[in-house]
Amino acid sequence: MQPSTSTIKRRLRASLHRALRATVCAPLIGCIVLTVLSAAPAQAQTAAYPQRPIRLVVPYAPGGPTDVVGRMILERLSGAFGQPVVLDNKPGAGGNIGAELVARAPADGYTMMLTAAAPIVINPYLYARMPYDAQRDFVPVVLATTAPTFMVVPASLPVTSVRELIALARSQPGKLNFASSGIGTPPHLSGELFNHMAGVEITHVPYRSALAATTAVLNAEVALDFDQPSILAHVKAGKLRLLAVTTPRRSPIAPEAPTMAEAGLPGYEVTAWYGFMAPAATPREIVQRWVTEVSRVMALPEVRERFLAVGFEPGSGNQDDFAAFLRAEHLRWSRVVRESGARAD
Repeated sequence: MQPSTSTIKRRLRASLHRALRATVCAPLIGCIVLTVLSAAPAQAQTAAYPQRPIRLVVPYAPGGPTDVVGRMILERLSGAFGQPVVLDNKPGAGGNIGAELVARAPADGYTMMLTAAAPIVINPYLYARMPYDAQRDFVPVVLATTAPTFMVVPASLPVTSVRELIALARSQPGKLNFASSGIGTPPHLSGELFNHMAGVEITHVPYRSALAATTAVLNAEVALDFDQPSILAHVKAGKLRLLAVTTPRRSPIAPEAPTMAEAGLPGYEVTAWYGFMAPAATPREIVQRWVTEVSRVMALPEVRERFLAVGFEPGSGNQDDFAAFLRAEHLRWSRVVRESGARAD
């Protein structure tokens, strides 16, 4: 007995459905299996991180504040990770050379960066061309510490206050100089902001490092420097005169120094900071491991005391807080660069 027409149609439809499942589903299942198998080694590698020494790039010369911050916690970080964390100084172009190296590095957690503000939130507005995109090519990890900046002059300069410095600069337009550790660094923009807000013309002289800039003001080669807390040793020795602190509040390590607002320049505020960054595609698990370990190290009583003793305030251990902080810094420094007219090229 021959099957009916309706039965033949049902059989054809069933055969067609089986063929479609074999054609479409098999490759899909194969793709899923391949994806799972390929992801497994990557997940295992992330879970076992780190398996070899880690390179911590500092985009500044040895002896500067960023380098000092890194070396203050380097041994503790190595212990926390169970692998050596090796500090690698890559100075030049206001921090751009070291930052570009990290931006182009494999995003595997074995090349990280400890940086100050310049390569991330200043240089993008100061340079006409950048070798990387500061907001696209990095992921913020954690803010390690912040520090006040002190305004100092040689003891031989005939001024004892910010008001007297402004009066002297106005009487000699363009004749006084201020030092910085390079174009685009916070001391550079601190000076440009001072010029803009005080209505003076003090000429910027960039040096190759923070140490060289400090030496220049000690030798009275320049009339002004915006420097880190380590400069206070020279103030106590009588070689430099402290005029003000650039933070909104007085510093506990130099309470005699007035804020810039108290010294006659309200609205002037600059706070130095040092934070960890990673290449943008670094796995979130590795980034979070850095957040955890850096926060743990910075919370150690002996580490906190060491930083507080030299005027540094341990930073937030929250990645989201650091990201929000950087957004605010971008707004601040883009405005400073725009209003001051400062350019690096």
